[in-house]
Amino acid sequence: MKRRITAALLGMALLCCAALSGCVTARPEGEDAGKSITVAISSDTGTMDPAGSIALTYLAYSVSALDELLTYDEDGEIEYRAAKSYEVNEDATVWTFHLREDALWSDGSPVTSADFLNTITRALDPASGSGYANYLFPIENAEAIYNGEADMDTLGVETPDEYTLVFHLAEPCVYFPDLLRLPVYTPSCAAYADSVESGWDKDPETSLSNGPFCLAEYVPEQYFVLEKNEYYWNADAVNLDTITYRFFDDTQSMANAYEAGEVDVATSLSSAVMEAYEGEDDLYVTDQIATRYIYMNLNVSPLDDARVREAINLALDREELCRIVGSDTEPTYNLVAKYMRDRTTGEYFVNGAEQPFEENVNRARELLAEAGYPNGEGFPELTYNYPTLEMDSDTAQVIQEQLKENLNITIHLEAQELQANYSTRYSGDFDLCRMNWTADFADPYTYLSMLLSNSTYNCSGINDAEYDAIVEESGSEADPARRAELLHRAEQLAVGERFYIIPLYAMKSVNLVNPDITGIRQIPASGALEYRYANISE
Repeated sequence: MKRRITAALLGMALLCCAALSGCVTARPEGEDAGKSITVAISSDTGTMDPAGSIALTYLAYSVSALDELLTYDEDGEIEYRAAKSYEVNEDATVWTFHLREDALWSDGSPVTSADFLNTITRALDPASGSGYANYLFPIENAEAIYNGEADMDTLGVETPDEYTLVFHLAEPCVYFPDLLRLPVYTPSCAAYADSVESGWDKDPETSLSNGPFCLAEYVPEQYFVLEKNEYYWNADAVNLDTITYRFFDDTQSMANAYEAGEVDVATSLSSAVMEAYEGEDDLYVTDQIATRYIYMNLNVSPLDDARVREAINLALDREELCRIVGSDTEPTYNLVAKYMRDRTTGEYFVNGAEQPFEENVNRARELLAEAGYPNGEGFPELTYNYPTLEMDSDTAQVIQEQLKENLNITIHLEAQELQANYSTRYSGDFDLCRMNWTADFADPYTYLSMLLSNSTYNCSGINDAEYDAIVEESGSEADPARRAELLHRAEQLAVGERFYIIPLYAMKSVNLVNPDITGIRQIPASGALEYRYANISE
């Protein structure tokens, strides 16, 4: 393709040449030169087992390699994938899915109901470390099984034959079809997927795929290669022969690699790239259905005091923060993503209610004094853990400076590698910890559920029976307007009254895409790019 670059960015690329050559490998030896694209993604994180502790690597892999039962297209219509149809009873407690009989794993063996049950049962073992296990809890006895209070044979999932999968829910769940795109509802081949420790998920011989592409090679901390799955039921619609995902430690290296022609797609880049490529065909900017925010550990004093949590929230200047961090950010005061749309109204969901709170430095100082820390006196030094990414480093420094200036409190900054930051958060071993959540499905529940007392993503000790009850009621409310009221009330309680989190900003996704690539789609639920039906123009 014809390269388009400003002198400034070209200069940066040349200056970073040595670093680039150290973190980018050549194309894998023997790679077929057919229709292939190379995608730059963030560094290697997590397992590729849908029942395990997944992170960015799995998300990149699964978009092209795994078929969920069904999903929703850009118009909100059902797109059947592993399932060909389903029925639900009147009170939305029994959901029966009929699987495609022409669906095959990448070794040619049939995809059966047992493969879906395999992921579910393994995810309900806490030893698997699944952060998504709580999304199985609508199923009868799933939560009790996870907590060791019931046996697996009581689980409300039936497999009456190889191509029928029946879910019995404990309560009506109107958003249940949205949950089906989550990892814990996708299949893993029962013949090989035995545990998260065995390594089956990164071995091409055992890591079978039921989607358009399958794993051909995995080189830790360097790259993995997906090749077209010739057994895929819709293989005729798949145009690419291979997709190579390369790991990078930072967004600047991704941009440099794109400029050098070593990758064809680079995602989630810095705002500087957006400015450098303004008006060029390579630039592909989308709304991220995501929120950057901070968890406060309620088990750590004085963060167990709601007045302190409110003071910290009110003392931050998010407009200034976004000016410094980059033009691809926008202040937010919500947990639910700013760009998530309400399916009923078509409008952004967060615009359907009052903003949870407003910044006010004077009130923040009053609250801190009421909590026993006038002008910050006696306030303990708290540590903020965050990943070693440029955006997060800039964010941390601004927060540190603003809280010192506005509240006279000291925040110690501790940068960590991305995987270490995940581990710190999951273990609850933090005071303040950076969190970023990209929607897994197109419903506010994907955000609000993380603050539930029984959520596997509740890492900060939140245990709020009133909040739990409101969110639980929303799950069975069939009237869309009433359900929206309940969800807004839950968010107001958690974010605007009890201040369990510190929302920071929403983001645009800044991507560079070779203009010769066509057919890239944006996943409506998350805003992420999907390459399963991409092509290369002749």
